[in-house]
Amino acid sequence: MSGKLTLSMDPGIIDFAHNFSKKINKPVSRIIEDYFMELKVNSATELPKDLGKLYGIFRDVDAPDKKELRRMFHEKHNN
Repeated sequence: MSGKLTLSMDPGIIDFAHNFSKKINKPVSRIIEDYFMELKVNSATELPKDLGKLYGIFRDVDAPDKKELRRMFHEKHNN
């Protein structure tokens, strides 16, 4: 069963949506529905993009302890 949703958008975006829809031969409503389905599925399993870029970058690196980080910070900012 389908429902209705009314959206208000910038006219330029509406034109783009209609042109894009024709280009890929898919109704605008289906494009929007697919987009929200993707968000729904990924929102529970994916990290935000900014965080995802950082995830795992220190996996093979020993992180300094808190005292070492403080020492490094003070050396950098006191010189």
